[in-house]
Amino acid sequence: MDLQRSAQAEVDIALVGAGIMSATFATLLKELNPDLRIAIYESLEASAQESSNAWNNAGTGHAALCELNYTNERSDGSVDISRALKVNNEFDLTRQFWTYLVRKGAIPDPGSFIHPVAHVAFVRGASNVAFLKRRYDAMSAHHCFSSMEYSEDHAVLNEWMPLVMEGRDPSEAVAATRDITGTDCDFGALTRILIANLQKQPDFSVAYRHRVTDVQRGPGDGLWHLSLHDRKSGAKTEVKAACVFLGAGGGALPLLQKSNVPEGKGFAGFPVSGLWLRCDDPKYADRHDAKVYGKASIGAPPMSVPHLDARVVDGKRSLLFGPYAGFSTKFLKKGSFADLFASIRPDNIAPLLAVGRDNVDLTKYLVSQVLESRDARFKSLLEFFPNAKPSDWRLEVAGQRVQVIVPDKKRTGSLQFGTEVITTSDGTLAAVLGASPGASTSVSIMLGIMTRAFAPNMPAWMTKLTEMIPSYGRSISDDATLCYDIRRDTAAALHIVPPKAVGSVKAAI
Repeated sequence: MDLQRSAQAEVDIALVGAGIMSATFATLLKELNPDLRIAIYESLEASAQESSNAWNNAGTGHAALCELNYTNERSDGSVDISRALKVNNEFDLTRQFWTYLVRKGAIPDPGSFIHPVAHVAFVRGASNVAFLKRRYDAMSAHHCFSSMEYSEDHAVLNEWMPLVMEGRDPSEAVAATRDITGTDCDFGALTRILIANLQKQPDFSVAYRHRVTDVQRGPGDGLWHLSLHDRKSGAKTEVKAACVFLGAGGGALPLLQKSNVPEGKGFAGFPVSGLWLRCDDPKYADRHDAKVYGKASIGAPPMSVPHLDARVVDGKRSLLFGPYAGFSTKFLKKGSFADLFASIRPDNIAPLLAVGRDNVDLTKYLVSQVLESRDARFKSLLEFFPNAKPSDWRLEVAGQRVQVIVPDKKRTGSLQFGTEVITTSDGTLAAVLGASPGASTSVSIMLGIMTRAFAPNMPAWMTKLTEMIPSYGRSISDDATLCYDIRRDTAAALHIVPPKAVGSVKAAI
């Protein structure tokens, strides 16, 4: 559709959910057309209270530098890096947009949400060491990953991650890759910054404690009618919008189903909850300046890949370990236990049953995680931090993730462990479903929605888009010079180049 100011609608674009997705989409659209009337509706009392909250996610700034689940081993033993390249390049688009906003003054201080933290992939055992070496060889040969380092030397690894190596058997076969260009991102802080900047602009509003209970195409007018419930006063109102974006995390699927659009038929959700072990003691947090990712257990979802994370939240350093997967029928951390059951429809029963049949290992894994004792959880931490003490750690409840069950032509379904974007054929309604690497690739996701939904506007927006995102329309995977130039520029603006990287073009990216 041609996205213009609509005379009939009360708002041109209604965004459901005040998280990083809606904040990013609204910011992009306001830059492209300041005259658009945009409103965000959030059922909770503030922004970024669910998946975007810093304590509800790993804040990794996913660039596929350390996440082993982005690089699958082929049957011949070679390593496929195509997905890693895709995620890596998508995060670059996000970095470029952040750089534009910093230089414009919309983000006053990048240090309020992003910090340089090395990304490390760590494995144990001879077979895993061999795999990691093959992975390193494949990735470091590409210019997008040229800053990656590899070592099996305990002394070197002790420099990279002392907490992980201290107390470890010196004869144990271990290996790691490290990339010092990794980051830790507080997406909750960023969301609040973006919404605060939007609130300074005309024709933008955000309504907290307003739950969207229904989304229906209006009879005759072609607009979307959103039913709202004011959770403070109890009042029920309706808003007409030309376009709707469902970016409410686990709350997006139920609203997509209520919209009755054919593109949403057959979709279902499988909720996975999570727990972290958290340590705020400076004597540990100040010594671990890395996000160390390992390999997932058999049957475990990708969001459960174990990692020992350095975090910076509200200026304070902490460590997180986990996440430990669990099961809850809620679709949101502050949702209802009835969420899963309410989402079951005649059109998605077959996909749900097919996924249950084909994912027995996952079911067993989740059951074992739910039943796991504190001692068992702590034992898995000791694999990453041999000298850890139980008294220094406490349990932190992570956010809910709803993994997407995607229907196919045979009326069965498959469980997707990524981010799924659904757009209606006329481009007036879009929804983002799923989980990681969502927040880190939010700009790429929104650009994809705009390309499909607002195709008539794209030629007129091209000049502004390339101003905001210099590599837009080009591929940094195919152009090493462009890649180096872009990354040096964004690293300087975002203050994420570690001091020792200065002066080295390769290391600085």
